[in-house]
Amino acid sequence: MTLYIDPPAWPGHGRMWSHLVSDTSYDELHTFAETLGVPRRAFERDHYDLPSHRYADAVAAGAVEVSSREVVRLLRESGLRRRKGAAQRRSS
Repeated sequence: MTLYIDPPAWPGHGRMWSHLVSDTSYDELHTFAETLGVPRRAFERDHYDLPSHRYADAVAAGAVEVSSREVVRLLRESGLRRRKGAAQRRSS
């Protein structure tokens, strides 16, 4: 089980955010997020948005630190990338 997280470089709602992804399955991603106590509402299409203050928690739990570009590459190559506007189910 390997999860990946990019640096908190994405602004929104007065905070900086990271993206937490899996290159294996959404189930793996949801399970990992659940162990961190991240609510399912933080899941967006193909990743979880994590506020900067949770970054170290994710890394301590085993998430591998990668660049934002690497996050996109991993999602594309795994077939898990879901682009905005594409028809999709939110939680699977």
